[in-house]
Amino acid sequence: MVEGEKNALSVLQQRIDPQAKYIWFHAASLGEFEQGRPLIELIRKRYPQYKILQTFFSPSGYEVRKDYKGADVVCYLPLDTPRNVHRFIDAAHPCMAFFVKYEFWKNYLGELHRRQIPAYSVSSIFRPNQIFFRWYGICYRDVLKCFTHLFVQNEESVRLLEKIGVTATTIVGDTRFDRVLDICSRAKELPLVKMFKGENNYTLVAGSSWAPDEDIFIPYFNTHPEMKLIIAPHVIEESHLQEIETKLQRPSVRYTQATEKSICQADCLIIDCFGILSSIYRYGEVAYIGGGFGVSIHNTLEAAVYAIPVIFGPNNHKFLEAQGLKSCHGGFEIQSKIDFCKLMDKFFSDKYSLKIAGEAAGNYVKDNAGALEKIMSVVKLS
Repeated sequence: MVEGEKNALSVLQQRIDPQAKYIWFHAASLGEFEQGRPLIELIRKRYPQYKILQTFFSPSGYEVRKDYKGADVVCYLPLDTPRNVHRFIDAAHPCMAFFVKYEFWKNYLGELHRRQIPAYSVSSIFRPNQIFFRWYGICYRDVLKCFTHLFVQNEESVRLLEKIGVTATTIVGDTRFDRVLDICSRAKELPLVKMFKGENNYTLVAGSSWAPDEDIFIPYFNTHPEMKLIIAPHVIEESHLQEIETKLQRPSVRYTQATEKSICQADCLIIDCFGILSSIYRYGEVAYIGGGFGVSIHNTLEAAVYAIPVIFGPNNHKFLEAQGLKSCHGGFEIQSKIDFCKLMDKFFSDKYSLKIAGEAAGNYVKDNAGALEKIMSVVKLS
């Protein structure tokens, strides 16, 4: 990251076309990038005359998306010092900028404001405990006033911003709803996974799982021969894969080692590669999203878009989409192995409950899509 920040200006000097118009997108890391990505791709499709500059703060974003074809230039963002800011904006000469979610860079936003370059906050969300709304955070409020417009996720954000004099806001929701619908429409056919599932087999897809998650759903799988299991662990390392295989008491196979013969003999499919999880959810009747017994849950919408119920652990309260799924009864929080067993027993014995919960999850995604069009109705491009 340090080297990338040092080299960012030379990257711009080498690759920026001084005659072109650049729209600058900044995301801290990969998750925020995925929220901004639908907007990048919509602008690229509708306004091909503009070029795209994508910057990252974290290696978790840059290293994964440094070759992203949707952007003309991808680099790190230098630290927010006055000297770096002037040199960066001079080199990039953006015609407008989008900062995704929690990106509030004082000097960058201040300089964009002084140069009258429109700057937008996308998919941002605000809470009362943030520094902007504390008595000692008065000096930080001016940062928010540098935005031309803030596209926020909920009404609470609008109310909080109004209290500190920031009124250029629009509730648009989360662009990830649009993103997962697009991913769903272009989901890959995976013949081996389809063959593994077979006909009329109930399948649980466990996505981005960690060891505490696996300790919950693997014992249930071991004692329920009527179901199949697909595990896509968050960490794909040999030690973790072997740990999973040790816990399994039924035949399993790794995806990269599977043949047509071995896949038909297995009851558990272990996904030991990246890039296909969002397409795998289509083969499940129920999804389990990992992380809820650790730091936080992973992406629930990637599964819910396929109209299947989504199960996750208790650490989910900072995620509006998880709360929304729970409210509509398409998502289910569990506190323990016992909760998981009761829920799975219900789904696998009552097809109607399974169907209703799945439809609720799918409708939740569809009903909350549309953020992109709301943003584009405010942003002026020609």
